Amino acid sequence: MTRQSVLETLRSAAPVIAPSLLKCDFGNLQREVALLEPCGETLFHWDAMDGHFVPNLSYGAMVVERVRPMTRRLFDAHLMLSDPEKYIDGFIKAGCECITFHIEAVPEPTELLRRLRDADVVAGLALNPGTPVDRLFPYLEDVDQVLVMSVEPGFGGQKFIPKALDKLHALRKRMPADALLSVDGGIDPSTIGAAAAAGAQVFVAGSAVFDEPDYDAAIRELRKQAQDART
Repeated sequence: MTRQSVLETLRSAAPVIAPSLLKCDFGNLQREVALLEPCGETLFHWDAMDGHFVPNLSYGAMVVERVRPMTRRLFDAHLMLSDPEKYIDGFIKAGCECITFHIEAVPEPTELLRRLRDADVVAGLALNPGTPVDRLFPYLEDVDQVLVMSVEPGFGGQKFIPKALDKLHALRKRMPADALLSVDGGIDPSTIGAAAAAGAQVFVAGSAVFDEPDYDAAIRELRKQAQDART
């Protein structure tokens, strides 16, 4: 799919639930992917961590590449890496339609955002809880997706930081109408409604999906809560 067709697919499917594979059972990854297949329009969210930008290690492009043949779902690589420009080509080759990196890692992100767009990949920029939202404002015309972190990045299972709602409101007012606004961290049935009302369209969920016995039911409940908040 082209970058534009990916964006159109995600916009038309919003609210989109993006299961964070960081929380899945890596001892049985093929089964986990199969369980997610019937869960409607979902975006697989891949958290790549280097143990430097965040205090944790996860996986690299090779894992993503092995999963790519198992599903036709769209892939978003969230690069929590100090030097994302060194790894972007690997994640593109692995089959990621969307790639998101942090402004804290690349303070002048325009060149890298344009490099992603030139590769026909959805260009995403993420923002940590402690970073002022106006840091992103100069770059919004070059962004296809903004990811607001509503927890400190690096670990799953954290509680939602309510101040993220103010950032979502501010960004939705300033972002291009065709750009996606995403939120990541502490998303569950009790928090997703407020995030949706603040303008989020894509919701990264880890524990709220993978800690439940029925992934499909969990995702449907999250989507319902988001839809209800938007109406």
